[in-house]
Amino acid sequence: MAVETGALSLAEIRAAAERIREYVLPTPTVSGEAVAGAGAWFKAENLQRTGSFKVRGAINAVLQLDSEQRRRGVITLSAGNHGQALAYAAQAFGIPCVVVIRDDAQVTKLQAIRRYGAEIVLTPIGQWQERLEEEQHKRDLHLVHPFDDPAVAAGQGTVGLEILEAVADVRTVIVPVGGGGLIAGAAVAIKQQRPGVRIIGIEPERAPTVSESLAAGHPVPPSRLDTIADGLAAPYTRPFNLALIQRYVDEVRTVGEEAIIAALRSIVLQAKLVVEPAGAAGVAALASDSSIRRPVVAVLTGGNVDGQRLGSWLA
Repeated sequence: MAVETGALSLAEIRAAAERIREYVLPTPTVSGEAVAGAGAWFKAENLQRTGSFKVRGAINAVLQLDSEQRRRGVITLSAGNHGQALAYAAQAFGIPCVVVIRDDAQVTKLQAIRRYGAEIVLTPIGQWQERLEEEQHKRDLHLVHPFDDPAVAAGQGTVGLEILEAVADVRTVIVPVGGGGLIAGAAVAIKQQRPGVRIIGIEPERAPTVSESLAAGHPVPPSRLDTIADGLAAPYTRPFNLALIQRYVDEVRTVGEEAIIAALRSIVLQAKLVVEPAGAAGVAALASDSSIRRPVVAVLTGGNVDGQRLGSWLA
């Protein structure tokens, strides 16, 4: 069935929240004052099950599969976090799962996917989509896409519901952006209730997938994908997410690699929270712009980081 471009409602996100409630955690919104000053809050999705927000969308999608789809099994492509989330969801319901993952993925993310019982197919990033389609058709698996899926975006949108509950007077929400599923869902959840809240998306300069697609007016391949924030290195966006971003997101900015690592270091050492580079991208933007209206909530999207790499960044 074709997906209507930009079709996602607050009612669908609220239904997702009820559907996934017993399988995910309502993550805390903690003070970010030590890192970013008064009026700054962090939505700690790094403390979510599987270590990132991705489990929200994966669980919501899997819960809506019919018996035949469950019997056949599921497949996805991932830099690691969505793969972990879908593997977790599939294991919870006894569903076979295959994750097509970039061959330079962090070892810790690969290990976690295997712990949840999924099969891994390693492939070069340039062949991600081609290999996904090949494996999907060869094995007759159901695709649970990391962002091009209304059920996934609705699940991710529950982050937005929790932000409004936690910080009732929030004026700005900052969301790291990869393929666009999280910011699309969260923006719908927030803007359909509080249209005056400003939504800002943050991408790495070295993975400007959504920024360049917004500039073109339609999805285009990014000019580069060599960021340290591997969780934000989506090889494309899709019309479904892009239409929601065009409608509900006020601005998408990019940040540099050094700023991301500086933010990660501050979050770990001052806020006492472990995040991966993708999870620190929003705070990198917040730290560099004192004009952002407060109260402001920056989403820490994930905390799945290799210990050796983390140690090198903190040294």
